[in-house]
Amino acid sequence: MAMLESIVVFTLLLLMLILIIILILFAFKPWRFFSFSLFSFSSRSRSIKVEDVERPLVSDDVNHSQDQSNDLTRNYDLEGACYQSEALLRSPRNKGLVHKQRLPSASPHLAQGDSLVLEISDPSEELLVGQTLKRPLATEHLIEALKLGRPENQNENSIQEFVPKVISDQRSCLSLEVVSGPSRGIRCSVQSTNPSRLPLTLGRVSPSDLLLKDAEVSGKHAMITWNSNKLKWELVDMGSLNGTLLNFQPINHPDSGSRQWGHPMELASGDTITLGTTSNIQVHILSQNECMVPFGVGMISDPMSLRRGGKKLPMEDVCYYQWPLPGIDQFGVFGICDGHGGVEAAKSASKILPEMLATILSDSVIRERVLSQHDASDVLKDAFLRAEASMNNYYEGCTATVLLVWADADENFYAQCANVGDSACLMNVGGKQIKMTEDHKISSYSERLRMEGMGEPLRDGETRLCGLNLARMLGDKFVKQQDSRFSSEPFISEPVHINQTSGAFALLASDGFWDVVTAKKAIQLVAQEREKELMAESEKENLAEKIANVLLNEARTQRTKDNTSIIFLDFDSTSRRISCKVDYP
Repeated sequence: MAMLESIVVFTLLLLMLILIIILILFAFKPWRFFSFSLFSFSSRSRSIKVEDVERPLVSDDVNHSQDQSNDLTRNYDLEGACYQSEALLRSPRNKGLVHKQRLPSASPHLAQGDSLVLEISDPSEELLVGQTLKRPLATEHLIEALKLGRPENQNENSIQEFVPKVISDQRSCLSLEVVSGPSRGIRCSVQSTNPSRLPLTLGRVSPSDLLLKDAEVSGKHAMITWNSNKLKWELVDMGSLNGTLLNFQPINHPDSGSRQWGHPMELASGDTITLGTTSNIQVHILSQNECMVPFGVGMISDPMSLRRGGKKLPMEDVCYYQWPLPGIDQFGVFGICDGHGGVEAAKSASKILPEMLATILSDSVIRERVLSQHDASDVLKDAFLRAEASMNNYYEGCTATVLLVWADADENFYAQCANVGDSACLMNVGGKQIKMTEDHKISSYSERLRMEGMGEPLRDGETRLCGLNLARMLGDKFVKQQDSRFSSEPFISEPVHINQTSGAFALLASDGFWDVVTAKKAIQLVAQEREKELMAESEKENLAEKIANVLLNEARTQRTKDNTSIIFLDFDSTSRRISCKVDYP
């Protein structure tokens, strides 16, 4: 009896052990590793050529690609086609090389949001690092992968055309804005296709590209580079003493005293970079489609914080531009708002004015009238009236200078300006100087005449109303209720026709610039920089950006005591550059 009980117990234990083994097998599924090994074993063995490590991953050489077509083992996993946005090239890993390319939907059978994955799986010694993937090679297999989902009347050439187009879309524009700290308000931008401006350095001493007058910032604090393999901007700490934060997370080396560099971190639009503890920098990244402006654009600002004996001067200027206006391909807007009593009114106006212009011009009847009559006076006036009605700033106000630019059928341009306040716009067309704005200070002759016409003239020597030296502005609802002589009605300039060969340019600037630099001096500086550019034999940069920097430096030299913002538009076809649209909220 005892023996029988022992056998039963042993049998139960054996069954339990078998059951446990079965559960473990189902939980971990070890057979999946056998299938992966068999697949990898089927690939041809390749040795790594050290001298080929730096060979480009993607090349345009058609003949070389055909020579390699029999040497690479390829496995295509078609999940579908996806967004027309970017090409993502992953770095080689020990399990193989993955080339993931996002493409515009070419077939109605492929759903948006899917992705097309080209995967070459090789164990460590089987990957030929120097092997270069050629665009025609990728296109050939993409065609075969898409054949089942392609209509019969769609030819293969159409697919061959758009694949290289997406792969070559590598232009990106990086813009940085210092939003807090002693250097608040400083901005700079650089394009990925401009190697002479890269890498972009951030630090306290020259020759840093973004110069921050902050005692907590190291002389050479951080660096931003363009990773052409990943098609991404990357930030790296350069061994700073007080560290670098990305979205408030440290990215510097853990041992800050060692002065060792940190690891590169990818940047995205909207990120916040913190140098030390007070200097926060906002990141704006724009793709190629957003960077297409048909003339040169340079934009720069400086709060001039140290121009009042070291007294901190808050940044109340906001400069912005949009090309094209949303849904309005032929039109763009460029503007400067100079706030007083704070920056909120300037921020509101810089956001509302472009929105109002886009809304008005979305009416095809109004848009066609502007194009046929070459005059946007009614559009600009209506936009200012709507903006004033939409703003709820009772104790803050701002100047507003808006230059509306549109293209005609001959690929030339028209420009027309509207303004309230004392931020001015100057144009030079064919050597002729054109004043596009009117000064609305209380002391100006035109404003005194306007008030006399209202039956409420100013007293002799009176230069302010309710403590303000401006008679026209946006916002300031409280003082407008107290004194009817304040106005938000804009001055509208005559439209100006701009021929590509006229050497035309436009200069918009806040009063911090015009207080210390005359129009004659500004035109002289522009002419000098253009002449230098023509004589220079080195690779040309964005001339408009360079001129904007020269003009700002002149204001610094003349020791301006106010915030200074500049937008320079270069319509000269001989120096035209692709620029970046920047729209600061």
